[in-house]
Amino acid sequence: MSILKLNGLRLSRLIIAGANELTANKQLVDAMNVFPVPDGDTGTNMSLTVLAAARESEKSNSLRVDEVSKLAAGGALRGARGNSGVITSQLFRGFSKGLEGLEEACVTDLALALDKGVLTAYKAVMKPKEGTILTVARACAEAGAKLALETDDIEVFLKGIIAYGHEVLAKTPEMLPVLKQAGVVDAGGRGLLYILEGALKHINDEGPVSIAEPTKSEAVDFGALASIDNVDITFGYCTEFFINIHQADDATVQKLKTYLGTIGDSIVCVNDDEVIKIHVHTDHPGLALEKALSIGSLSGLKIENMREQHTNHIDFNTNMSTPVQAAENKQNDKKVDLPKKDIGFVSISAGAGLSEIFRNLGVDMIIEGGQTMNPSTEDILNAVDKINAENIIILPNNKNIILAAEQAVDLCEDKKLFVVPTRSVPEGISAMFCNAEGLGAQEITEAMKEAIQAVSTVSVTYAVRDTNFGDKEIAEGDILGMLNDEIVVVAKEVAEGTKEVLKQTITDENEMVSIYYGADVTAEDAQEIADFITESYPDCEVEIQSGAQPLYFYIISVE
Repeated sequence: MSILKLNGLRLSRLIIAGANELTANKQLVDAMNVFPVPDGDTGTNMSLTVLAAARESEKSNSLRVDEVSKLAAGGALRGARGNSGVITSQLFRGFSKGLEGLEEACVTDLALALDKGVLTAYKAVMKPKEGTILTVARACAEAGAKLALETDDIEVFLKGIIAYGHEVLAKTPEMLPVLKQAGVVDAGGRGLLYILEGALKHINDEGPVSIAEPTKSEAVDFGALASIDNVDITFGYCTEFFINIHQADDATVQKLKTYLGTIGDSIVCVNDDEVIKIHVHTDHPGLALEKALSIGSLSGLKIENMREQHTNHIDFNTNMSTPVQAAENKQNDKKVDLPKKDIGFVSISAGAGLSEIFRNLGVDMIIEGGQTMNPSTEDILNAVDKINAENIIILPNNKNIILAAEQAVDLCEDKKLFVVPTRSVPEGISAMFCNAEGLGAQEITEAMKEAIQAVSTVSVTYAVRDTNFGDKEIAEGDILGMLNDEIVVVAKEVAEGTKEVLKQTITDENEMVSIYYGADVTAEDAQEIADFITESYPDCEVEIQSGAQPLYFYIISVE
């Protein structure tokens, strides 16, 4: 039977079906990583964004497509994570604007809405690049415009859009050399097609389509986990989450428990058929999450700094909790009555040591996140809401979080937000030194933007898979020395790779090098690097601090 019109209920079903399809395949999208470093989170970020849209549309019983699309767009905007998630949210936003005033939508209406979505998404990106999700989205819109002249059947319309989208997706490696070098197509574009494919699979459904939750809300008992005695706080972060895996074997669960015991205590690890429930106190939540991700996808994530809970408490909720859990979290999320101040600061940070540095520099709210764990726009807004100041400066400290922070600026109604586009923790730390008494928020923001231009960031991490990148052959486990996000050194040993990338970074003009060592290296290891710098560049001052960051052996600031 041909479907000639979409009403609100059918549109809601399609959004939910698209979210389910992407969520089911998000790890495949994550694996399409243009760099062989542990930041393959495009599928996860897009999935969380679209799930937020699906949950909002699910709440509505409206028959009007404009009302349902507006709700979904609002959910996507607040739930957006990472660049891919923000761009996806803008596609939803523009699509919604294209359906304004409509009770039902035909193929012509949908084609116009798709085009509006693409225009909105392109406008949101400062320097759009072809070969990305934007290219695939534009191809889908172009196909939609053509198909609207050839058919009035929405199923035929969707099939044609998806087919052409795949044609263009296959060409993305020719548009972006980095994709061709890594042997992948664009991850964001593939994620977008999963959404459309999910919608197509359920286009003829007449009954309700439910969000594919990993567990039923009544089966979730985080109350028991949270009741563990926290009087003696040996480890700072109370970390709770679910690992979604079908019929995990006992050996897998035992290995996970053993690993968690090496990085924390107060461990609860329960295998409940389709989900493993985890509670652990640790100073390195990122390591726990990284290990869990090797087993399955995550949901219901919450990280609390127990030592600073009364003033620096951020519920890092992945928006994958059930509606019941989300309501409970919101109800329990109390505002702290902090003193009024002129300017407040929000910073994203990963690692207890780095977070402590930001606190000492005057940051009011710290959101745990960064590489592989991008906070959403709503996470940022929640942090902003806790600060008793009318002007808030936000430091994303990761290029993949900047768009989400900028989107928070547009959504915040009662405070004035300023985003300093810091791409790394060293840039964020350097920026905080510009916080001077007597300056206004705009003046501080401009001073911060100027200061971060003088910072070079060296990061040392490891490859998660074999690949070729440029003229470099990279094997899984190789040490990667990166300068401002560009791979410049491939080595077999951490110290070797770190010294080599520093040789290519430090010049006679540099005066200060700050070394933040990660969870997987020791103070003695860091001192070896400091001694190397002092011997090679005697005019350079060197300082060492424990960043305790996951994934990265070293994050080094060169100024």
